[in-house]
This record gives sequence, structure tokens and C-alpha cells, in this order.
Amino acid sequence: MASSVDSLFVKAQNTTLPKSLRPTSPPPDNVPKHKHVKDLKLRTKLNRQAAHAARSKALVEDAELLLTNEAGKMQVETELERTWRIGQDDIVQSASQEAAKGRRELKLDGGPYRSRYSRNGRHLAIVGNMGHVATFDWQTGTMHAELQLQETCRDITFLQDQSFFAVAQKKYVFIYDRDGVELHRLKAHIEPTRLEFLPYHWLLASVGNNGFLKYQDTSTGHIVAEHRTKLGACHTLAQNKHNAVLHLGHSNGVVTLWTPNIPHPAVQILAHYGPVVGLSVDPSSGGRYMATSGQDGVVKVWDCRNWKGTVREWTTRGGGAELEWSARGALSVAVGGSVNVYTKPSIQTPHAPKAPPPLYLTHPIPHRPLTSVRFCPFQDILTIGHNAGLSSILVPGVGEPNFDSMEADPFEDKKARREREVKGLLDKIQPDMITLDPDFVGALAPPTKLTTAVNDTHDIPFARLPRLERLRVQGKADETELVDDDNEDVADGDADKNAKPQSRMEKEKRKMRGKGKSVKRYLRKQRKNVIDPTAVAIRAKLEKQREEKRVAKAIENGSMEARKPSALDRFRRP
Repeated sequence: MASSVDSLFVKAQNTTLPKSLRPTSPPPDNVPKHKHVKDLKLRTKLNRQAAHAARSKALVEDAELLLTNEAGKMQVETELERTWRIGQDDIVQSASQEAAKGRRELKLDGGPYRSRYSRNGRHLAIVGNMGHVATFDWQTGTMHAELQLQETCRDITFLQDQSFFAVAQKKYVFIYDRDGVELHRLKAHIEPTRLEFLPYHWLLASVGNNGFLKYQDTSTGHIVAEHRTKLGACHTLAQNKHNAVLHLGHSNGVVTLWTPNIPHPAVQILAHYGPVVGLSVDPSSGGRYMATSGQDGVVKVWDCRNWKGTVREWTTRGGGAELEWSARGALSVAVGGSVNVYTKPSIQTPHAPKAPPPLYLTHPIPHRPLTSVRFCPFQDILTIGHNAGLSSILVPGVGEPNFDSMEADPFEDKKARREREVKGLLDKIQPDMITLDPDFVGALAPPTKLTTAVNDTHDIPFARLPRLERLRVQGKADETELVDDDNEDVADGDADKNAKPQSRMEKEKRKMRGKGKSVKRYLRKQRKNVIDPTAVAIRAKLEKQREEKRVAKAIENGSMEARKPSALDRFRRP
């Protein structure tokens, strides 16, 4: 016996908590204890959350010491010099040999072209309006797939990684693998014009000429949501990477914000007097700023926190402009025959007149129209799609210099890609969690505004109150038709006790109101001799309850003794 106890003690000493339950570091100081909360379970949960948040903040501060790379930027020596006067030839000569590879010109037929980078910035997918589709590793020049679809193609996007990509073709959306083999034909997405993929939710979103916004789960293949915008064909779509909300620009100048769990727009604003051409959300500020451009030639920057007006707006030459924000908050505007880049904080500073902000860099492109602009992640490269192919220029200081290998690793191999894909599936977020304010997860619910109490004794939410109480709270209840019946229980116990007593004839008159109609008399006659098993069972149950109440009342008064339990009660029939 002693040996078994000793073995159990040794096992208990060697037993440890799993890594997922162990604290990664000691809790920092000055963590709130929530001593004012009386509930012990709630107080423990709040203390654990506060310690986890403080520990995460301390770890982030420690990790900043490892971020050795810094973002560069063009600077002038004197006040008379301007950065926008520097051309691409000068930038390429000043840049390193590896960085200079980003400057290239791809002359292709079948344009205009649109492009899309993968999340790690290593792979590029291009699509031409005439059906030319290609995906390749732009750093090594390795071609993955090249297709000639021989039909109109409007947009392209990678899915969870470079292994799959979706193409918005003339009639449907098609999904291809890395080698260009067709895997799926999504017939639910009819005449798509723009595509977006939500990586943390594994949702492929499309909007088309029929005005429907559709979400499809690429892990299960089910249509999660299908919203009718009721605003006609849509040719502008962008996502907010901070909260996964989709921004749509319509032909009547309206910008709408959509989530899969709401059948109507979460936000709807009139942004322009003409069709919305360009739309983009700033990822550097946590989705706080949105830039829009219309066919009227106006570029506007909006604050997504209040929507009370534009932060800044200016007029461009050449009509509508294509917009794109970089990871460091630089805004590229492709309009007419040139691409202009503006940097913070000038584009986010309120300015009264409609004057353009200070220009950071400009590059002329003679091939019109300019159909797309894309910044390469973790690189200072801007790719412009136009009628003659693609042009990539160097824009110093617009790319994020440090990357998180757990999120997007430009140097990952096949094993790391598989591990990340499996982890992404396990950590997939449900579509119901998409909302304008993602910080509500884990926060305490605010007290409801319409919480009322019956007789001010019980705090009951408004939605769970009886109908008469809800009408009384709203001031719509008619107190004159309350009836006091001596033989029945009154549902609203807080009725006015000082009301004028009614005579017996008035009570009977109110009681029989509506029962003298011919239809009701006919139905009562038909039900008179009908034996309903359900009604019989309910009557027996009510009779049994009345008998139990009568016996309990008699035992309480002392007129009857309580029956003592017996061992033979188990054989009694119910």
C-alpha cells in the first residue's frame, strides 16, 4: 500500500499543466484586481483577462527590441527641394541590387490588367480583360500557371495562400489550383465584377452586375450570406482588414458597409455626386480611415469612427481615380496618365480648402486607362495595371519592414505552409463575429437602456416583460379596460387598486364581449360533444395540481397530517 502511495506521489510531482494553460511570463505589476465585484467567479475571470492583457502588452514591448529593420523614406536637404521631382531612374540607382529588382515593366496583350499579391508578398496573380490569367513568383521569376480563358475576366484574388486562386469570369466565379487546373465552378456567383477573400474567416465574397453581395465559405463550400444591395451593379469592393467589413461603392455615389450577419447595410453614406470608382481602407490605422474617389474627380478621406464628414478632400485631373493604401499609411492615386503617392500625416489632417495634400512621389504612365494599383506587402513596390500590361515602381518607405512569421512568412517552405493552413482552419472565426467594432468580444455587456421592473422589485429586461408591461413602459397601455375577475387570477398584479368598482352586470358584459357572434356560437356547438385527448390530459393535470395545493394547504393549517413515506411507494402507479 505504501509503495502505491509513493508511486502516486512521484506521478503527481512529475505532472505539469499543459503549455496552453501555463502563463508564458509572470504577471506584471499594477494589474487591476476588480475587488468591487461581488461575484467570485466573475471577479476571477476579470482578473485573468486583465493579467493576460497586461502580459500581452509587456510581451509586445519586449518584441519591439527584435524589430531591427526600419522603414526608409525619401528626405530633402533644403526647403526648396521636393521629393516628387525624383524619378524612378534615380531611385533605382540609389537602391540596393535586390531592391532594384522591383522596378519592372510587363508589356502584355489583352488588357487592361488587374493584379493581386499574396499575403506574404511573394506571389503575384494577374488577369487581363480578354482572359489572360497568370500566377508567378515575382522574385525568382518562377511561373506557376498561365491560362488563356478566351472570355471576359474582371478580377482575381488568392485564397488562403498561393495554392488556390479565384477568377471572376464572364458568367461565374471559378477556382483554380496552383497549376491552373479548374477545381470549382461557383454558379451561385452570377456575373461577378469584384472579389475579396477574408483570410481569418475563410470567406470568398463577390459582388456582381445583379447587385448581390455573396459570402461563400471556402472550407465547407456553403453560401454563408447573400445580400441584395438594391443599388444596381457594383464595380467597387474593398475590405477593412481590421474588422473584415466589406465596403461597396455604387453607381449613385453611395458607399455601403456590409457584414454577413446583417441583411441591410451597417453604414450607408452619400460620398459622391457621381459613380464611386475607387475605394480603399487604411490598414496602418486599424481601419480608421477610408478613401473614396468618384467619377466627379474628387478624392475624399473619411473617418470611420463618426462619419460626420470628410477629413480631407481634393480634386484630381482626369476623372475617377483608383486608390490603394499601403501598410505604412501611404495613399496611391492613379488617375489620368500618372500615379501620385501621398503620405501621412498630411492626408489625415483636416484642411478647409479643397487643395491636394503635399505630393510625395509621382510617376507618369502613358498607357490609359489605369485600372488597378496594388502595394506589395513587406516591399516598397507599387504595381499599376493598365491597358498595355503592368508597371511596378519603387516607392521608398511605404512597405512594412518587419514581418510576423506566424501570420505571413515570405520565406516559408512547403511544411510551414501546410502547418499554417491547418492552424488557420482550426482558428477560423465564425462569420457571426464580423462587426463594425471587433473589440466587443470579451467585454462586459453594457446595461440595457430599457430595463424595467414590475413594482420596481425585480430587474427584468424589457424584451422579457409581459405585453401589458411593455405597453405600460412605452406609455401605450389603456388602463381603463383592466378587469378584476374574482374567480380568475389577474395577470398584471400592479393594476390601479383605487379604480372605480364595477357592478356585476358590467363585469358580465365585459366578460361576454365578443362571444355572442354567430361564428363563435357555431364553433362552441361543434366542440360540445368532441372528446379531445389533449384537453382531457390537461384537465386531469390541472385537477391533480389543485388537489396537491388543497392537501398542502390543509397540512399547513393542521387539519390533516402529512402522509409518511413508505417503502412500498415505489410500486405505486403514477
